[in-house]
Amino acid sequence: MTAPGPGRRRPPPGEDPRPTVRPTRYRDLAGIAVVAALLGNVLVQLTYSWLPPLPIAAGATVGLLGIAEIGGGVVLRRRIERRDGAPPVPALVAARAVLLAKASSVGGAVLAGLWAGMLLHTVPRASVVVAAVRDGIAAGIGLGCALLLVGGGLWLEHCCRAPDDPDDADGGASPT
Repeated sequence: MTAPGPGRRRPPPGEDPRPTVRPTRYRDLAGIAVVAALLGNVLVQLTYSWLPPLPIAAGATVGLLGIAEIGGGVVLRRRIERRDGAPPVPALVAARAVLLAKASSVGGAVLAGLWAGMLLHTVPRASVVVAAVRDGIAAGIGLGCALLLVGGGLWLEHCCRAPDDPDDADGGASPT
Protein backbone atom coordinates (compact mmCIF):
# COMPACT_ATOMS: atom_id res chain seq x y z
CA MET A 1 0.00 0.00 0.00
CA THR A 2 1.31 3.45 -0.87
CA ALA A 3 1.29 6.45 1.40
CA PRO A 4 -1.20 9.21 0.64
CA GLY A 5 0.09 12.06 -1.50
CA PRO A 6 0.82 15.56 -0.22
CA GLY A 7 -2.25 17.21 1.26
CA ARG A 8 -4.17 13.95 1.37
CA ARG A 9 -5.21 12.08 4.44
CA ARG A 10 -5.82 8.42 4.83
CA PRO A 11 -9.46 7.55 5.28
CA PRO A 12 -10.29 6.02 8.64
CA PRO A 13 -11.00 2.29 8.67
CA GLY A 14 -14.47 1.56 7.33
CA GLU A 15 -14.74 4.83 5.36
CA ASP A 16 -15.02 4.69 1.59
CA PRO A 17 -11.85 6.31 0.15
CA ARG A 18 -13.53 7.32 -3.13
CA PRO A 19 -14.51 10.97 -3.49
CA THR A 20 -18.20 11.74 -3.23
CA VAL A 21 -20.39 14.61 -4.32
CA ARG A 22 -22.33 16.16 -1.47
CA PRO A 23 -25.72 17.81 -1.96
CA THR A 24 -25.67 21.58 -2.33
CA ARG A 25 -26.39 23.31 0.96
CA TYR A 26 -28.92 26.11 1.05
CA ARG A 27 -26.83 28.15 3.47
CA ASP A 28 -23.90 28.11 1.03
CA LEU A 29 -26.15 29.48 -1.71
CA ALA A 30 -27.57 32.09 0.66
CA GLY A 31 -24.07 33.18 1.66
CA ILE A 32 -23.02 33.48 -1.97
CA ALA A 33 -26.12 35.54 -2.74
CA VAL A 34 -25.56 37.90 0.21
CA VAL A 35 -21.92 38.53 -0.71
CA ALA A 36 -22.87 39.09 -4.36
CA ALA A 37 -25.66 41.48 -3.29
CA LEU A 38 -23.27 43.55 -1.19
CA LEU A 39 -20.63 43.67 -3.92
CA GLY A 40 -23.25 44.36 -6.59
CA ASN A 41 -24.74 47.19 -4.57
CA VAL A 42 -21.35 48.83 -4.10
CA LEU A 43 -20.60 48.42 -7.80
CA VAL A 44 -23.96 49.93 -8.80
CA GLN A 45 -23.52 52.85 -6.40
CA LEU A 46 -20.16 53.65 -7.97
CA THR A 47 -21.25 53.30 -11.60
CA TYR A 48 -25.03 53.88 -11.79
CA SER A 49 -24.79 57.26 -13.50
CA TRP A 50 -22.72 55.70 -16.32
CA LEU A 51 -24.82 52.56 -16.83
CA PRO A 52 -27.15 52.39 -19.84
CA PRO A 53 -30.82 51.65 -19.13
CA LEU A 54 -31.37 47.98 -18.37
CA PRO A 55 -33.63 46.11 -20.79
CA ILE A 56 -36.77 44.75 -19.13
CA ALA A 57 -35.99 41.21 -20.31
CA ALA A 58 -32.31 41.28 -19.25
CA GLY A 59 -32.71 38.32 -16.90
CA ALA A 60 -35.20 36.30 -18.95
CA THR A 61 -32.54 34.04 -20.48
CA VAL A 62 -31.56 32.82 -17.06
CA GLY A 63 -35.20 31.99 -16.35
CA LEU A 64 -35.39 29.93 -19.54
CA LEU A 65 -32.34 27.97 -18.41
CA GLY A 66 -34.03 27.31 -15.07
CA ILE A 67 -37.16 26.03 -16.81
CA ALA A 68 -35.04 23.80 -19.07
CA GLU A 69 -33.30 22.32 -16.02
CA ILE A 70 -36.62 21.59 -14.34
CA GLY A 71 -37.80 19.78 -17.47
CA GLY A 72 -34.52 17.95 -17.82
CA GLY A 73 -34.75 16.85 -14.20
CA VAL A 74 -38.19 15.36 -14.73
CA VAL A 75 -37.02 13.40 -17.79
CA LEU A 76 -33.81 12.27 -16.09
CA ARG A 77 -35.67 11.16 -12.96
CA ARG A 78 -38.01 8.99 -15.04
CA ARG A 79 -35.00 7.34 -16.65
CA ILE A 80 -33.19 6.83 -13.35
CA GLU A 81 -36.27 5.19 -11.83
CA ARG A 82 -36.73 3.20 -15.07
CA ARG A 83 -40.41 4.17 -15.36
CA ASP A 84 -42.34 2.83 -18.35
CA GLY A 85 -39.37 0.78 -19.54
CA ALA A 86 -37.12 3.81 -19.97
CA PRO A 87 -33.51 3.02 -20.89
CA PRO A 88 -30.99 3.32 -18.05
CA VAL A 89 -29.00 6.50 -17.60
CA PRO A 90 -25.27 6.14 -18.27
CA ALA A 91 -23.21 7.13 -15.24
CA LEU A 92 -21.37 9.84 -17.17
CA VAL A 93 -24.66 11.49 -18.19
CA ALA A 94 -25.83 11.55 -14.58
CA ALA A 95 -22.47 12.95 -13.43
CA ARG A 96 -22.63 15.70 -16.04
CA ALA A 97 -26.18 16.54 -15.01
CA VAL A 98 -25.11 16.86 -11.37
CA LEU A 99 -22.22 19.10 -12.43
CA LEU A 100 -24.60 21.29 -14.43
CA ALA A 101 -27.05 21.40 -11.52
CA LYS A 102 -24.43 22.47 -8.99
CA ALA A 103 -22.96 25.09 -11.31
CA SER A 104 -26.40 26.45 -12.13
CA SER A 105 -27.45 26.79 -8.52
CA VAL A 106 -24.23 28.62 -7.61
CA GLY A 107 -24.36 30.81 -10.74
CA GLY A 108 -28.02 31.56 -10.08
CA ALA A 109 -27.18 32.56 -6.50
CA VAL A 110 -24.50 34.96 -7.76
CA LEU A 111 -26.90 36.49 -10.30
CA ALA A 112 -29.69 36.72 -7.72
CA GLY A 113 -27.33 38.57 -5.42
CA LEU A 114 -26.27 40.98 -8.15
CA TRP A 115 -29.89 41.69 -9.13
CA ALA A 116 -30.76 42.17 -5.46
CA GLY A 117 -27.89 44.64 -5.15
CA MET A 118 -29.33 46.55 -8.11
CA LEU A 119 -32.76 46.53 -6.46
CA LEU A 120 -31.30 47.82 -3.20
CA HIS A 121 -29.98 50.79 -5.13
CA THR A 122 -32.91 51.53 -7.46
CA VAL A 123 -35.97 51.04 -5.26
CA PRO A 124 -35.18 53.83 -2.77
CA ARG A 125 -34.39 56.21 -5.66
CA ALA A 126 -37.47 55.39 -7.76
CA SER A 127 -39.36 58.47 -6.57
CA VAL A 128 -36.48 60.77 -7.54
CA VAL A 129 -34.76 59.20 -10.56
CA VAL A 130 -36.98 58.33 -13.52
CA ALA A 131 -34.61 55.65 -14.86
CA ALA A 132 -34.59 53.91 -11.48
CA VAL A 133 -38.22 52.78 -11.93
CA ARG A 134 -37.49 50.97 -15.19
CA ASP A 135 -34.19 49.59 -13.87
CA GLY A 136 -35.96 48.41 -10.73
CA ILE A 137 -38.50 46.50 -12.83
CA ALA A 138 -35.71 44.92 -14.88
CA ALA A 139 -33.83 44.03 -11.70
CA GLY A 140 -36.97 42.47 -10.19
CA ILE A 141 -37.51 40.32 -13.28
CA GLY A 142 -33.82 39.38 -13.26
CA LEU A 143 -33.99 38.45 -9.57
CA GLY A 144 -37.03 36.25 -10.13
CA CYS A 145 -35.42 34.50 -13.09
CA ALA A 146 -32.16 33.99 -11.19
CA LEU A 147 -34.10 32.39 -8.33
CA LEU A 148 -35.81 30.18 -10.92
CA LEU A 149 -32.34 29.07 -12.08
CA VAL A 150 -31.34 28.28 -8.49
CA GLY A 151 -34.53 26.26 -8.05
CA GLY A 152 -34.01 24.48 -11.37
CA GLY A 153 -30.46 23.57 -10.43
CA LEU A 154 -31.51 22.25 -7.03
CA TRP A 155 -34.35 20.28 -8.62
CA LEU A 156 -32.04 18.75 -11.24
CA GLU A 157 -29.56 17.81 -8.53
CA HIS A 158 -32.37 16.19 -6.53
CA CYS A 159 -33.55 14.26 -9.60
CA CYS A 160 -30.07 12.82 -10.16
CA ARG A 161 -30.03 10.99 -6.84
CA ALA A 162 -29.98 7.23 -7.14
CA PRO A 163 -33.06 5.50 -5.76
CA ASP A 164 -32.59 3.69 -2.48
CA ASP A 165 -31.74 0.03 -2.83
CA PRO A 166 -34.13 -2.02 -0.64
CA ASP A 167 -31.49 -4.77 -0.27
CA ASP A 168 -28.97 -2.26 1.10
CA ALA A 169 -29.82 -2.29 4.82
CA ASP A 170 -26.42 -1.11 6.10
CA GLY A 171 -26.38 2.21 4.21
CA GLY A 172 -23.89 1.22 1.54
CA ALA A 173 -21.01 0.21 3.81
CA SER A 174 -19.46 -3.04 2.74
CA PRO A 175 -18.35 -5.46 5.43
CA THR A 176 -14.56 -5.76 5.60
